[in-house]
Amino acid sequence: MEKEQKQDVSAARSVAFDILRAVLTKNTPLDDALAVHDGLNKLPRRDRGFTRSIVSTTLRRLGQIDALIETVLEKPLPRQATVVRDILRLGVAELLFLDVAPHAAVDSAVTLVESRGHPKFKGLLNAVLRRVSREGAERLKELPIELNFQPWMIESWQAAFGAETAQAIAEYSLTQPTLDISVKADPELWADKLEATLLPTGTLRREFDGAITGLPGFDEGAWWVQDAAAALPAKLLGDVKGKRVFDLCAAPGGKTLQLAAMGADVLAVDRSSRRLKRLERNMERLGLYGDVAVADITGWTPPFAPDAILLDPPCTATGTIRRHPDILHAKGLGDLHKLTTLQAKLLAKAAGMLQPGGRLVYCTCSQQTEEGEAQVARALAELPLERDPVTAEELGGLDKLLTPDGDVRTGPHLYPELGGFDGFFIARFRRV
Repeated sequence: MEKEQKQDVSAARSVAFDILRAVLTKNTPLDDALAVHDGLNKLPRRDRGFTRSIVSTTLRRLGQIDALIETVLEKPLPRQATVVRDILRLGVAELLFLDVAPHAAVDSAVTLVESRGHPKFKGLLNAVLRRVSREGAERLKELPIELNFQPWMIESWQAAFGAETAQAIAEYSLTQPTLDISVKADPELWADKLEATLLPTGTLRREFDGAITGLPGFDEGAWWVQDAAAALPAKLLGDVKGKRVFDLCAAPGGKTLQLAAMGADVLAVDRSSRRLKRLERNMERLGLYGDVAVADITGWTPPFAPDAILLDPPCTATGTIRRHPDILHAKGLGDLHKLTTLQAKLLAKAAGMLQPGGRLVYCTCSQQTEEGEAQVARALAELPLERDPVTAEELGGLDKLLTPDGDVRTGPHLYPELGGFDGFFIARFRRV
């Protein structure tokens, strides 16, 4: 009798499994898990993109995926079968959200579960995934997208913005992000070279295919990657050429690069020396100059009073879910409470550093009003600050990004015809 030929394990899916496990079982941020996995960079470029896509999609849709798995299992998986469950999750993501051919997704999952030491589950995986390929699309219609979010996120959005807007934020947070680029100069020229669209705010936008370093202009330091919303806070400081500006909580440094490109005498301050080293490498590649200081800002004594400050404190980052889907699983309501306390402390510290008449821009990449509007209300009541309203002209005419008070609130659901934005809140103050 001829021996059955053993199928090779898919390298891309094996790496995807490792990364998913690192995020879900070790609470490793997705970007860190991608960066440290040796096998990822050994894959062909196309396979690297596929690996990222599988993991990101699984994390974005995990609530629906898990609910679907429960509906097709005849009996629950043993508690200790976490490896099997994660392989099932990846397979369901491929079948329902990535349009992978059923035979490829099913066969690869079966081979992977055997290679990871659980051959007795091969038959189960085969049966479950084949059933998902037949019935999953219809079953998915009964599973609301809210299952992918922690209840406190949805409830907060509903209370702040209403049910319809909360639903839109949730829907667009689950979409694939674009690749946004900030350039040092000549945005029209680089839009043509990069085959990108020039947004009204000045950011270049193109499809993301995972191949960043090979794009025109990267090696020569013409641009850096930065979401369009993240590029707004530095611009709202106005003309900073020749002015002394602090970028507080600066890492990973996109806003510092902007300020340096705008001609500011910028000092980037952050408590992470590792992340500041990355910023310094980027400044070197781009031919930009600025100073850095490793410090915990709550206890830091600045060397002088700056003309302007940009403060981007730690936050829940719920505005960046489409770019960082691990946030759906990493942040809890307790994190929100701790972070809002820290934000208030940092905002008070920043206000005390600033010269009278100086500008302060406060921003968070969060959809939570506790980290935005509530912080502004507290600052105006307690600190020597007055609101300096933003105008639609400063936002390229995108007036939907403005709040009635003259603050800025962006989101993935706003201007979908342009591709949406990460969710940011931005407020501008003057020191009195």
